[in-house]
Amino acid sequence: MYSGTTLTRFSGRVIGTHQKIDKVARKQLAMLIKGKEIFPTSTNILLFEGKNGPDAIKRKSPAKDEPWHYYSPFDNEDSTLIELIKDHYKNLIKELKVGNNERIAFEAAWLAHAIVDGLTPAHHYPYEQKIIEMGGNMKDRSSISKKWFIKAPTKSGTVKNTWKMWGPKGLISTHSYFEFGVAILLAPLSVEAANLSPSDIKSLSEDGIIEVFKNTAREIAVLDIYNDYYRRGWTPRSAYVVRKKLYPAIVKTVTLAWYSSLIDAGLVKIKK
Repeated sequence: MYSGTTLTRFSGRVIGTHQKIDKVARKQLAMLIKGKEIFPTSTNILLFEGKNGPDAIKRKSPAKDEPWHYYSPFDNEDSTLIELIKDHYKNLIKELKVGNNERIAFEAAWLAHAIVDGLTPAHHYPYEQKIIEMGGNMKDRSSISKKWFIKAPTKSGTVKNTWKMWGPKGLISTHSYFEFGVAILLAPLSVEAANLSPSDIKSLSEDGIIEVFKNTAREIAVLDIYNDYYRRGWTPRSAYVVRKKLYPAIVKTVTLAWYSSLIDAGLVKIKK
């Protein structure tokens, strides 16, 4: 089938965390499907990252078809990201069945992006709640300025809100520097560190990819990586947890999502 922003956005474009994770996940998938040319290469998938990825929409047309990639792992009512993942997953299966190569690569990339963001500790923070507490309107974020600068009734109030967003330990500055730090810690990435185990395949077989995602998000959340960073900055402990626990968990989940789509499309059988 196949031949061959903020500081956060800076890290996404220049350091390429999503791209690196996709590359490793694709190598892991190759081990499961044993070289079958039934899924896009990493080169094809990465055509739909960066300027063609979900983050580009956030920069070019805020609040217009903008994907919401925040997730509260222990809130069963928080379904926005879950539904987005389900949609990309169903579309991926559909395109795999008809062999629409370009659409397969697109759905694979956007599905992976949603999963990675949903498992990233900074995306578990109650961002929407904090914006509302500052007087922000989540429904009126149609420009970059409205997203990043929250006006208050008074000038002093606006200054305070700006400080809460951009000052030391501000809402956006903390988020951005955290993800930048993660990007640095994940360079270079080890393929072996994300090897799938029989228990990973068993979980996929018994629970399905959505439950695998939810369970992984909860496991990551209890590590308390983001709050630990907020309190103390980067420490040897938090750096270790990112490299040895967060990174493997994210790559494995992306790999399992792609693998599961191939199974549900009838192109492979689950590995016993």
